[in-house]
Amino acid sequence: EALDDPAFAALMEEATKYIGWPYVWGGSSPSTSFDCSGYVRYVFAKSGIDLPRSADEQYLVGQKIGKHNLQPGDLVFFQTYEEGVSHSGIYIGDGKFISATSSSGVAIASVNDSYWGERYIGAKRVM
Repeated sequence: EALDDPAFAALMEEATKYIGWPYVWGGSSPSTSFDCSGYVRYVFAKSGIDLPRSADEQYLVGQKIGKHNLQPGDLVFFQTYEEGVSHSGIYIGDGKFISATSSSGVAIASVNDSYWGERYIGAKRVM
């Protein structure tokens, strides 16, 4: 189970450290704050996992995972402002994920809520 994994615990600690941080387009570190893919890439880099910079490129790596098989630490992807993958986040369990959003900054949301549910594209496992 991923939740018992020390690597996952470290990933979650890093991910939740930035809740409430503002969204900044192109931001990719605590010094600049974050956009969605910059946030995901930064959090995973802290655990030694190198991911591409953009959400659509992140969607090309890892093992494809069905929504019913999501595990904490999986990457989740959404179509937001343009056709195809344009938002990435980190699944944290119980149907929830954490990501940097233009509306709320770094925040937790449900993959099935009225906004994200209809924009969900898929998930990838990279750890």
